[in-house]
Formats: sequence, structure tokens, C-alpha cells
Amino acid sequence: MIAASRKHQTDTRCEFTEGVSMDGKAIVQSVIKEIVEPGVERLMDTRYFSELRAGKLSVRRLQGWSIPHYLHNKAILKAFALGMVKNVHDPDLFGYFTSQFNEEQSHPDLAKRFGLALGLKEEDFSDATQIFECQIHSARTIYNTLMGIPPQNRASALTSESMVCRYSEEFLNSMRKHYGMDDRALTFFTVHMVADKEHTAQSAEIIARYIKTPRDERLVRESAQYMVRIKLGKFDGLYQCYT
Repeated sequence: MIAASRKHQTDTRCEFTEGVSMDGKAIVQSVIKEIVEPGVERLMDTRYFSELRAGKLSVRRLQGWSIPHYLHNKAILKAFALGMVKNVHDPDLFGYFTSQFNEEQSHPDLAKRFGLALGLKEEDFSDATQIFECQIHSARTIYNTLMGIPPQNRASALTSESMVCRYSEEFLNSMRKHYGMDDRALTFFTVHMVADKEHTAQSAEIIARYIKTPRDERLVRESAQYMVRIKLGKFDGLYQCYT
């Protein structure tokens, strides 16, 4: 979703199906332009990714990405399961959460694979707990599923997955160039560079279709803003904790 250059450009073009209101489309594009794109820029300018690009990020901090994201991707699967139950009355949303749940079954293990290639052991994952900043991300994911309306839920996902799509490109380029990591160990990032483009488009579609009131729009914007803050705090926390 982001072009491969140091001047990061987010592709804001979203394709919508028939039946989505022009107001809904405009709101989605506004959120992307005003919140998501600047959030991606800020994340790429953090010391975590600045050092990664330069090949100066420590192996310990790279390992620090793997452990919490293994746990977080397990939380995401549980959130999708909750979304299936919550939306069992709505065939479209039930089908959406079911598809996401099935598609992302392998993602925790792909995050673990990256860490194992960096020297972590299985027991590092079985004994691990999340640092505070990563717990906040998982907690927000569960909150959005249980308490949020559909466009609020997906605004968070749209923001998060736009960031993941972009930083996956950064991990792929930098880990190959500076750390000599092979493609198998980097599968998580290869998958997310492709899949999250599709996921962000799906989230944009749901937001545009389900947003109905000014309150809905406020919740969508707040959800995107909160996720930017959560992601920035998360990588700052990883940088500080895994020294």
C-alpha cells in the first residue's frame, strides 16, 4: 500500500463496490489522508525503524519484535472468533470475520519463525509475556471487537494494517541487506506486504458501508487516531525494553 521509497507515499486509492455512499467514501479517504498517512510517516521516522534501515538495530531489539507479535497475533485470532460470535446475525460481517480467522491461522507461527531465526528458543515464546505497550495494542483489538461498532472496529484495523504493510517492506529490505536473513525467516513480512493491501481495502469498504451518523464518523476518526498513538508507543516500548 506504500510505494518503496524513503519518501513514504501511501496509496489512498480505494475501490468500493456498488451501494457505498459517496459520504462514506469521502470519510474513508479523509481518514486515510489526515490520520493514517501521517501516522505511517511518523512510525517510519522512529528510532526503531531509523536504526533498522541503517543496519544498526540490535538483534535483541529485533527479537523484541518477534515475541510480542507472536502473542499479539494469537490475540487477533481470538478477536476474530469473538467477532464471528458477535456478528452471527449479520451474514456479511460473520463471513468477513470467519474469513479473517481462517486466513490468519499461521501468523503467530510466522512471527515466531522470525524470532527463532534470530536465535530465540521455543521456551522464549512459551514463557513470554507482553510488555505494557504491546498489551495496550492487544487490549484495544479486543475492545474494538467486543464494544466497537463495525466501522470503528475496522478503522483501527485499517490504520494498523497500513502501518504493518509499510513496515513489512522495511523489514524485508533491511533484514536482507544488513542482517543476511533468508526469505523463509521473513515470510511474515512477505505475507503482510500482500495480504494487508487486501485487508485495508476490505476495512475501507466496511467503514464506508456501515458509517451512518456523525457519531459513527467521530468514532472512526478516534479509533484511527488511537491506533496511531498505540503503534508509536508500541515501537518506542520495544526499543526501550529490549536493550
